[in-house]
Amino acid sequence: MSMNDTAGSPKGKSTATKIGVIAGLAAVLAAGVAIFVALPPKIEHADVTLGATVDPALIERGRYVAVLGDCVACHTAPGGAEMAGGRALVTPMGTIFSTNITPDPKTGIGTWSFGAFERAMRKGVSADGHRLYPAMPYPSYAKISDDDMKALYAYLIKGEKPVEQANTASQMNFPFNLRFGLAYWDFVFADASPFVPDPSKDAVWNRGAYLVQSLGHCGACHTPRGIGFQETAMSEAGSKGSRFLAGEKVENWNAVDLRNLWTVPDTVEFLKTGRNRFATASGGMTDVILHSTQTTSQSDLVAISTYLKSLPSDRPHQDFAGPSGIVPETTWTTRGGLGYAQFCTDCHRPDGAGVPGVFPPLDGNPTVAAKDPSTLVHITLTGWKTAKTESHPRVWTMPGFARLSDREIAEILNFVRTNWGQGAEPVSEKEIASARAELDPKIDTSTFETPRLADLLAAPNKEQLLRGMRLNAETRDLLPHNVGDDLNCTSCHLNAGTVADGSPYVGITAFFPSYAPRAGRVITMEDRINGCFLRSMNGKALDPASDDMKAMVAYFEWMKGETKPQDKVPGRGVGKVDQKIKPDVENGGRVYEAQCAVCHGKTGEGLKDVGGRVVYPPLWGDRSFNIGAGMARTYTAAAFVKRNMPIGFHEKFPLGQGGLSDQEAVDVAEYFSHMPRPDFAGKVKDWPKDPKPADARY
Repeated sequence: MSMNDTAGSPKGKSTATKIGVIAGLAAVLAAGVAIFVALPPKIEHADVTLGATVDPALIERGRYVAVLGDCVACHTAPGGAEMAGGRALVTPMGTIFSTNITPDPKTGIGTWSFGAFERAMRKGVSADGHRLYPAMPYPSYAKISDDDMKALYAYLIKGEKPVEQANTASQMNFPFNLRFGLAYWDFVFADASPFVPDPSKDAVWNRGAYLVQSLGHCGACHTPRGIGFQETAMSEAGSKGSRFLAGEKVENWNAVDLRNLWTVPDTVEFLKTGRNRFATASGGMTDVILHSTQTTSQSDLVAISTYLKSLPSDRPHQDFAGPSGIVPETTWTTRGGLGYAQFCTDCHRPDGAGVPGVFPPLDGNPTVAAKDPSTLVHITLTGWKTAKTESHPRVWTMPGFARLSDREIAEILNFVRTNWGQGAEPVSEKEIASARAELDPKIDTSTFETPRLADLLAAPNKEQLLRGMRLNAETRDLLPHNVGDDLNCTSCHLNAGTVADGSPYVGITAFFPSYAPRAGRVITMEDRINGCFLRSMNGKALDPASDDMKAMVAYFEWMKGETKPQDKVPGRGVGKVDQKIKPDVENGGRVYEAQCAVCHGKTGEGLKDVGGRVVYPPLWGDRSFNIGAGMARTYTAAAFVKRNMPIGFHEKFPLGQGGLSDQEAVDVAEYFSHMPRPDFAGKVKDWPKDPKPADARY
């Protein structure tokens, strides 16, 4: 599971949920404070009139201010015109729709004076006098400087294109639809004090403080809320300053404590790219990075990061040199460890180190170590996507694991938190169930029944079965004399042979002994296993009478379940691809570069970690499978690629696997299968009776 909870859900949505409660409370109390309702607040500054022409530099500054404020994230509906509003902010109390802030004179703010605009921004009162729900973070925007406010106004009026799109009325339930009650909340809770630089700090620190407290409105998600659901602090100053950005649960996300979280370079990298050595953005933070921080200037990112680093925290803080590289022993002895080994290691690796630039680490990840596991649970149930940035345009996806039971998810997450959570408390099944009820995640309805490796622990011969499972997952390390390349069994048999159309072991022993055309005879399960050692792993056969062979066969036999020889197992094998499709090897090279090279290397050499351990296997060269392997055949490889590669491509359970078209799969299979690779001496004995497949390499 790819984790980071450096932000919650989209800023407007998270605030709106809590403000719905405030509105109801305010409506009840408003009768006694009518004086605050009758008159909208006044603005002290003189109004500003824009002429027919405005200095382009002012408009450009305003555009950048709008980026810093992330205006587009809330004021643009999915698929809608930019800044034209209509984004639904759904809350338990009803739905708020963002407004049109383009300069359209009928439906936007084209007729608004600067005074009206500033009043809305600083006081939360619209041009016609109605009060705004604090889903609009005007308590933070009150700290915007006069010059930035004027520039933002100039940009919205003169720099944006007018879009005539009527605003959608909020659909709040009674009594939350009584906006006048918000006046009381504003009087009691809204802090409209301006930003005041700290003379004891340098310019970089003060710039960062200004951006975080005002335009960035980071506290809207990351600052704890009080009795009226107000932000309990708007800055680091004062008696409550230690609460500012100290983390808060936002709906079913945990917006983490940002105080002294990372080094300045680590925070800059995260805000610029959506990832760093600790984590990858999730939830609403992906929108913030997409629309705001990735295009924020380097100097401003440094300023923000400097300010955040300076804030003292009582959170246990450890200097992190990087993942330990150690695989926990409990991986093989606990249900949570086996669940992790089955469903998580392909992306997050057995040692929790992740894959740099692709999948985030769990070791050192603040989401894993967070006191509140909300984001960890949220992502596990519903899935995750990386932020699309200029530096990382490819979006990586983790599917939701709602198909697993509450117990299974709790077991896996507790394994993760125990080993990489720096002492984080366990997650209960009750917490998983509560989040599931709130989130109502989609559940894969595939007919393929995925065996659970955790159930191996209940078998009477569990030691033998666990050995067989580990021989599949760690073939190179446990059988170095039998493996001659950099592959393991799980390189082709995904998730230890439990993935539909990923060469699963489910039911396989029910179909052996069986006739094999390539051998021209009936072969046993042991023969089939040794075929993989000789071909796919370019190695040596395993003694059929050895304990290791018996362990592998026992593991497969356990996978058989109730399958009978006449049964048809859904998802068995890797499927087929129409051999009438003609490969385009040049396009295959392009597909490989775009979709495969990140994991398997630009020249097919595979991917290794900093310790030299193989992460993903080579697809050609001396350390890859030989020409006698099934993957050396174009259409066999294409069928596998079609259904299983790349991983992290979309939301298919359990690896987000597959997604290329049939043509792309054939093209890229032709490309890599015909690259140089080891020969196979036993090829002369292949297909002694039956026709040789047209795509055989020899």
